[in-house]
Amino acid sequence: MKEIDGQQDYYDSIGFSERLGFGERPAVLVIDMCRGITERGYGMFIDMDEHIPRIQAILAAARAAGAPVVFTTVAFHPDLADAGMFGRKARLVRDLVHGSERVEIDLRLPVEDSDHLLVKKMPSAFHGTHLHAMLTGLGVDTTIVVGNSTSGCVRATACDAISNGFRPIVPKDCVADRVPLSHEVNLFDIDAKYADVVTSEEVLAWLARVAGPARARAVG
Repeated sequence: MKEIDGQQDYYDSIGFSERLGFGERPAVLVIDMCRGITERGYGMFIDMDEHIPRIQAILAAARAAGAPVVFTTVAFHPDLADAGMFGRKARLVRDLVHGSERVEIDLRLPVEDSDHLLVKKMPSAFHGTHLHAMLTGLGVDTTIVVGNSTSGCVRATACDAISNGFRPIVPKDCVADRVPLSHEVNLFDIDAKYADVVTSEEVLAWLARVAGPARARAVG
């Protein structure tokens, strides 16, 4: 990880930033790549144009390896009764209403028939959803987290992933935030405490290795 103001050495010295490494059974969690966030003109916009090709590559590699791909979006009832305190604190999320184009997944990242789509209400993809049970049932041990925002739903999902016994992997060039400072500081903190922050190239190389045994099992 990129050093921030010389603090990496300090974190290393006190025992943060240990490596979890990759496991054997991955899943890719595509966090909130919905139009209300990824398209210009909406108040929640995060510029992910340069990230999407790298996310596309990871999704293709995951599918080739037989790894589950799970998309999330946020969608609330029009009366916002299900938005809770999150909806009160983060006013912008109130625009993500069921049935609106804002909650649809970005057209550049089509959800395929083999993929899963979860509707969540809170930052973490695990909170109030069946994600934990699904990943456990599939034998997943590693969660590759891509999407947005680094400081919000990506961080919350990584935190819950490690809390639930999964190895969270965050490719730093596949996540983004609205403010560069928030992105960099949260990547630093995620890498120290909750996940291994790596590059998309490292993820692709690992998925290629996973794909070999997967293809062998399919043939057998």
